[in-house]
Amino acid sequence: MLQSRSGGARRGTAAAKSAPMSIGAVLNLLRDEFPEVTISKIRFLESEGLVEPQRTPSGYRKFTAADVERLSRVLRLQRDHYLPLRVIKEQLDALDRGEEVALPGPARPSEAIDPFDAPEGDRASAASPAHHGTDGPAGTEGPRAARVGRAELLAAAEADEEQLAEWESYGLIRPGGDGGYDAEAVAIARIVADLGRHGLEPRHLRVVKASAEREAGLVEQVVAPLRRHRNPQTRAHAETTARELATLAVRLHAALVQSALKARPR
Repeated sequence: MLQSRSGGARRGTAAAKSAPMSIGAVLNLLRDEFPEVTISKIRFLESEGLVEPQRTPSGYRKFTAADVERLSRVLRLQRDHYLPLRVIKEQLDALDRGEEVALPGPARPSEAIDPFDAPEGDRASAASPAHHGTDGPAGTEGPRAARVGRAELLAAAEADEEQLAEWESYGLIRPGGDGGYDAEAVAIARIVADLGRHGLEPRHLRVVKASAEREAGLVEQVVAPLRRHRNPQTRAHAETTARELATLAVRLHAALVQSALKARPR
């Protein structure tokens, strides 16, 4: 049987003596403070390694009180500080090791977007001081969404002006109002360039773009009620929910493509 992690949660008498709980019971406990939480959300946090409940021989999840405390901590960090799950996991791992962790001050919803919460190669430029607030990483303004110029985008994608112009003509990449490009545009440019080296041209990618727009529409349908909620914390949580749904949609898309390829005759 797998053992659950404490997640830095305080191991009190309640945690030690409480009987294991089902995911439904955990949901009922969490909804007192987090009314927007769902079973899918709990499963998603488990898939991200933020909580590891025990499993019965038949595969059912069993959560301890310490697991519930850990989930509450994760949800508070998302709600109150808008931290990406990657950063939250790093903080929880540090707490597991007995280290002191300093929490940032409450963030604005716009700061919740971590454009470099992606593979290492796609967030390398985030370390540049130019991509932080005027006071640098230790300043009070905190990190801002990184933007690069046209030349930097071309260098990152190892592409030329003609290629970029073609990508833009098909709507695969769009500059911002200031003429700069965000981290997502950089990631798209690199992927489109790599696909081009395999013979896939921008015109071939229109179907991929259309699929992405439909998936974004589905995500918007889910988060739209959260954005209209009377509770300001629930409205702010819509951004995090959208990110998580997008991650799941990408995973599903990749799995479906792999499954379709296996099903094709060789």
